[in-house]
Amino acid sequence: MTPADVLTTLPLGTRVVVRYRVEGGFTDALGPLRACDPDECVVDTSRGPSTIALSSVVAAKQVPPAPARRVRPH
Repeated sequence: MTPADVLTTLPLGTRVVVRYRVEGGFTDALGPLRACDPDECVVDTSRGPSTIALSSVVAAKQVPPAPARRVRPH
């Protein structure tokens, strides 16, 4: 199964990490999968939505939910 196959078969809302090619190397997108079609996917990262061409994806997998934020004692 290719990384693109992984992304196109996961249910929307699944938390994923996607590694993809950018000029000069690679970068990652981490967050819920918001959309996916045969050409691209959208991952809702902490910096906003990231639209990624599936042709540039080199790795993708489902990851566990984000850990709960800890409250600092006063």
